[in-house]
Amino acid sequence: MFRSTIFWIHLVCGVVTGAVVLMMSVTGVLLTYERQILAYAERQGFPIEADGAPRMSLEAILAAAKQQRPEFSPATIMVRNEPNAPVTLAAGRNGSLFANPYTGAVAEPGAAGLHQFFDDVTGWHRWFNVEGEGRTTARAITGASNLAFLFLVLSGMYLWLPRVWKWAAFKAHLFFNAKATTSKARDFNWHHVFGIWSAIPLAVVVATATVFSYPWASNLVYRAFGEEPPARGGGRGGPPQAAAAPLTEWGNGTGPTVLGLDELFERAAAHGDWRTLTLTLPTDAAATTVRFAIDAGNGGQPQLRHTLTLDATNGAVATYAPFSSQTPGQQARSWVRFLHTGEALGIVGQTIAGLVSFTSVLMVWTGIALAWRRLVSPLFRRQPATR
Repeated sequence: MFRSTIFWIHLVCGVVTGAVVLMMSVTGVLLTYERQILAYAERQGFPIEADGAPRMSLEAILAAAKQQRPEFSPATIMVRNEPNAPVTLAAGRNGSLFANPYTGAVAEPGAAGLHQFFDDVTGWHRWFNVEGEGRTTARAITGASNLAFLFLVLSGMYLWLPRVWKWAAFKAHLFFNAKATTSKARDFNWHHVFGIWSAIPLAVVVATATVFSYPWASNLVYRAFGEEPPARGGGRGGPPQAAAAPLTEWGNGTGPTVLGLDELFERAAAHGDWRTLTLTLPTDAAATTVRFAIDAGNGGQPQLRHTLTLDATNGAVATYAPFSSQTPGQQARSWVRFLHTGEALGIVGQTIAGLVSFTSVLMVWTGIALAWRRLVSPLFRRQPATR
């Protein structure tokens, strides 16, 4: 009785949310390597050859950028630990520029079409790419469908267990069956095989998405570690970031005497391994501290992201906040964001996340096919004539 009840709830949830789950799964596959694809495409549009030339100072790069784009006021400077990588000047939501560290030439990052493509795919993945007031309703639908998807994954693990615990029964659900020659038998076999082999990573991907959809799920992450959830911030709808102070007002004689940007970057670089260092330019002309974001990973590995604050007047460490300094709840919440995409585990994690997204496409397809045969096909069978 219990198994039968779970089965019918499983079937109904699959039928009702199948189209939405399919959409989220397909878009999830398309987003698998978004970070790498964009990074490669952007760099192809802005090739840099050192040719033995010395690197310009960061002050000179900023001055050159200001001369070429006087309307652009950068808020951050990001340096990559690669000799032929551009220096990235970002102005928050107002865009970014790539600067050649050897010539000072600047240009906007390339691959505008790819950026738009991935933005659209992300929009579909999260809220059917709906704009305006309808987005709230769309997010409610995708959130509820994702919660139903989590039930489908967990209940599917239970329903996968054969009624008779014998190796032959387990084998039939674990491996592809060459004897499953009919479409019904093939769909049944594929649904079970793809389902069980992807169940655990898929459960992680879907459960972490629930944290994004519902405040109670996000709060539950903190409460699981006995911590009080933080007050919800402004997020995307919050107040805009303050613009950085004009370069002429910080570090150029009008305020306190501070070290040069290159020396500050060198002090930050000496703090451990890193792939990127990002300096947030002070918004106060009288500021005497600067904050660096140190990333030793791929950009999506929270355990390799740290924050360093230096005294700009002498380069001494004011504060250092490695990932390990966060509370267990904060660490877990950071992991959740990048476990969803698999990026927290590097390229292997991304590949696994992409593969289980693809298997979920197959499970939706085979599940709907099985449900059609069970619920709809009998309605069209020819009934025997009655006298």
